[in-house]
Amino acid sequence: MNTSRTLATTARVLRQLRHDPRTIALMLLVPVGMIALLRYVFDGSPGTFDSVGASLLGVFPLITMFLVTSIATLRERTSGTLERLLAMPLGKADLIAGYALAFGLLAVVQSALATGTALWVLGLDVTGSPWLLLLVALLDALLGTALGLFVSAFAASEFQAVQFMPAVIFPQLLLCGLFTPRDTMQPVLQALSDALPMSYAVDGMNQVLRHTDMTAAFLRDALVVAGCALVVLALGAATLRRRTP
Repeated sequence: MNTSRTLATTARVLRQLRHDPRTIALMLLVPVGMIALLRYVFDGSPGTFDSVGASLLGVFPLITMFLVTSIATLRERTSGTLERLLAMPLGKADLIAGYALAFGLLAVVQSALATGTALWVLGLDVTGSPWLLLLVALLDALLGTALGLFVSAFAASEFQAVQFMPAVIFPQLLLCGLFTPRDTMQPVLQALSDALPMSYAVDGMNQVLRHTDMTAAFLRDALVVAGCALVVLALGAATLRRRTP
């Protein structure tokens, strides 16, 4: 992987995003708006917002980054941009790392906005460090970016990219322990939940919610989410190929 080529790819993607304010608004403002809406839905029960809000602080960035990344990358594929780039002396690792870095930078801003709003504007009460909460939110956003890069290879249109959300995101959302504790699920569903990265993201948020210091369980959850993001990025690089001989 060549650093200069990776950074050039990152700069190109950021320039394109700069001219698309609606996409930037979707990435940066929608998670903040959803957290604020959730706060006032539970306006009469602050304890419920504290218990659920921390988990959703990781879920919302993952979903928005998945949507935006999958659609943006698919647009590059269908327009022939990726094919032209691959005809140049640009490695797959350079290309996928450039995209990941560009969307990752936006994920940092997105996670910081959502976490800061939840803690210091909406009054989310957590026992642990806000920095740990931000770390998990950022890892979740990066995981959403990786998943979006990966599934874009299997869609032929932007509409199909959106259709991957029920297949990729919704099962994780239902089985991550957000609606019911994972240890009360049927054994088959619990085993499936243990294999899904969003489960560890929610567990990590719950660790910050309940413990003042970093626990071994939190470290495990963070490493699992980060590892899954790296694996999915590698799989995304494997799907990059020229469409013409």
